[in-house]
Amino acid sequence: MHTFATKVLAAALGAAFCTLAHSANLSDIYHDALVYDAQYASARAAYQAGTEKLPQARAGLLPNVNLTGNLNRNDVNSTLPNGDSRFTSNGLTASATQPLFRMQNWVQFEQAQLQMSVFESQLKGAEQDLILRTARTYFDVLQAQNNIAFIQSQKAAIAEQLASSKRNFEVGTATVTDTHEAQARYDLATAQEIAAVNDREVKLRSLQRLIGKPPAALAVLTEQAAMKLPEPRSIDDWVSRATENNLQAGIQRNLKLIADQEVEKNRAGHYPTLDAVANYNISNNQNFGSIKVDTRTTVVGLQLAVPIFQGGLISSKVREAVANQDKARFDLDNAQREASLQASQAYLNVTNGEAQVKALEQARTSTQAQLDSTKLGLQVGVRTSLDVLNAQQQVLSAQRDLAAARYNFILSGLNLKAAAGALNASDLAEIDGYLIAAQ
Repeated sequence: MHTFATKVLAAALGAAFCTLAHSANLSDIYHDALVYDAQYASARAAYQAGTEKLPQARAGLLPNVNLTGNLNRNDVNSTLPNGDSRFTSNGLTASATQPLFRMQNWVQFEQAQLQMSVFESQLKGAEQDLILRTARTYFDVLQAQNNIAFIQSQKAAIAEQLASSKRNFEVGTATVTDTHEAQARYDLATAQEIAAVNDREVKLRSLQRLIGKPPAALAVLTEQAAMKLPEPRSIDDWVSRATENNLQAGIQRNLKLIADQEVEKNRAGHYPTLDAVANYNISNNQNFGSIKVDTRTTVVGLQLAVPIFQGGLISSKVREAVANQDKARFDLDNAQREASLQASQAYLNVTNGEAQVKALEQARTSTQAQLDSTKLGLQVGVRTSLDVLNAQQQVLSAQRDLAAARYNFILSGLNLKAAAGALNASDLAEIDGYLIAAQ
């Protein structure tokens, strides 16, 4: 028996250890999402495609070398004496062009360098979006699990009250109304439990869609998690940071510079171009009457092209670029204002969230004290079992609301950092410090 009990205990401890070992925290879920999430994979592929803009633009500044060849069968009919001939000719031409002055190409190369910054910011924005989606989905699952736990606790309390009401009715110390009211509450709690379980399954499916597999048991937020306000504790400082460092504002700032250069690039259509050119040509069996001649030709020089009139095309493109320049300037203003608004809202959500957490912690303490007093009142006959049940529901509601407030506070802090362009994976690792393995 002793040996059997030891084996059972060891198996139970092993199962508990496996449950703890396989709990996933925020960083674990984020790393899985980095590999699987299609939205982020699309952004990563777009970045890879965008990086080719720079070598494409650089090609306009480098030499252009071509090699062409020909092989021809010639049949010549002539009125000259002995002028008819049939022969095969062939030729080979190597040509090279090195742009010396092409203003449009230089401006396009500078635009490509700015576009690289845009692509990098877009990829970083996709990473921040993935972090926010991961955290939001993660805490949605935890909140759904909390809701089930609170409803089940409430249902257990109601079931106890229902059984007590039935016993009291049988002995004549309570009316059938108490039993009916307890039964109604129990039935409502059962319906709420079904809805809560369904909601949890929906949230789990959303998380599975993000990481591509059923998630392990999620680590949960500890009661001792410190709700720390972000530094600096000034809304003006965060607004200033967002105006300067917000990713979308930074993208629009670079797009404004690209639009400025687009005006210059189109104006460069009026400028002359200067190229260094070189040609080497081999022609075999050229026909000059009855003489077949092989030639070798080498040409090296400069080629100047001056645009005179192109039907008003260049002037129209300049006007179009100026209009787009104005649009880019307004888009930049709008992006900066939107970043400021996002930072303001997120900061207020964080500060108000902290106050709400503290208020709900006090509410939980107060409702627990009320429950204890109500139970004591029931023992001395000044409170009813219905009063105890109502007090229990208030305690559970306070606990549920407190958990939701904690999650919202954390998400608001992440949104604030995202608005300031400072959100990264290390912020999830910091939150992991407040999580404990699921039981």
